[in-house]
Amino acid sequence: MRVAIVAGSDAGHAFPAFALAERLRAAGDEPVVFTSLGWADAARRRGIEVADLPGLRAEDSDDDTDAGAKLSARAARMAQQLAAPLRAAGTELVVSDVITVGGGWAAQLCGLPWIELSPHPLYRPSRGLPPIGSGLEPGRGLGGRLRDTLMRAATASSIRQGVRQREIARRSIGLGGLDAAPSARLVATLPGLEVPRPDWPADAHLVGPLVWEPTDEVFSVPPGDRPLVVVAPSTAQTGAADMLAVALAALSPASLGRTVRVVVSGLDDPDDADVARFDGELIAAGRGRQDEVLAQADLLICGSGHGILAKAMLASVPVVAVPGGGDQWELATRIRRAGAGRVVRPVTTDAVVEAVCAVLDDPAYSRAARAIGDSVTDVVDPVAVVRRVLAASPRLDSCV
Repeated sequence: MRVAIVAGSDAGHAFPAFALAERLRAAGDEPVVFTSLGWADAARRRGIEVADLPGLRAEDSDDDTDAGAKLSARAARMAQQLAAPLRAAGTELVVSDVITVGGGWAAQLCGLPWIELSPHPLYRPSRGLPPIGSGLEPGRGLGGRLRDTLMRAATASSIRQGVRQREIARRSIGLGGLDAAPSARLVATLPGLEVPRPDWPADAHLVGPLVWEPTDEVFSVPPGDRPLVVVAPSTAQTGAADMLAVALAALSPASLGRTVRVVVSGLDDPDDADVARFDGELIAAGRGRQDEVLAQADLLICGSGHGILAKAMLASVPVVAVPGGGDQWELATRIRRAGAGRVVRPVTTDAVVEAVCAVLDDPAYSRAARAIGDSVTDVVDPVAVVRRVLAASPRLDSCV
């Protein structure tokens, strides 16, 4: 089976695409990932076929001041430019990242079945939830339900505007105005990170987190038996500023009142000045495998992106979350409500010290993290979903 997986360049979207490609390849299929070539070397070392995703880069005519117009215009351009490479690759099915809308539209232009991949919990609006991103749990009682209704009404106009923008963009490339639904939705998260909703889509399948490591290197963990704290600054542009500097200041013996070992893990090398503030024998920093070091860790301090949170939960490691914008606040509050960590916002040294001590001193946080990680047993195989969709889908022979 020849599958095209389409995802943008952000690590939180490209890495799950690579993880799915590895699953498909291990099952005997032929996946190719269309994304930024910035990750190509790391992916190809793992035997993953990577192709450049056309239309990913902004053009002078793009209106980036309007997020909806930006998304729709680029999706239309990407779909038109991607259709020919899909056909040239002999593609039988497309898996398109939830925010890389052009992948699904290109599949429709080519008459191909397509699946939507959410590399995090399902963020579709629900009639039973407050708006995603609020960080609020579903309201209870009459007052709580009224609060959620009013909040959904406040966001409804923005949602309608986005729908109109998509309709215009789709018509501009010869597709119908109505945004066609995918044949299935892969929701790549832990069931323990989801929230119940009364309108869970029948075509949505929880497949577990699609975590992927861009390196085979492992950290040289500082020796000793002191607690090991992993600090993972956010890879997203919306991450909290100065998180690493504040976290390291808080973890120093003078601030924390105890000694811990520290590993700083990220896609970019940390600032030498930040690392130099810490005792050199008690800290390691670099780009080693996060899954390997988390297996040894007692605590994770992170920006609360989905990928690193999923790795922590799978390793039964509790979290001190320092969320930025985007969906980080939503995920951080879900971790807090589940009892698997604390949330620090705004980030200050004293607040981080208090949260770190609370989590290290109370084993209930680790037990809650383990419970979330153990929920991975209640997921379905994404490869099986992909094959069922292809088996049930008629194939059209030409692009529009």
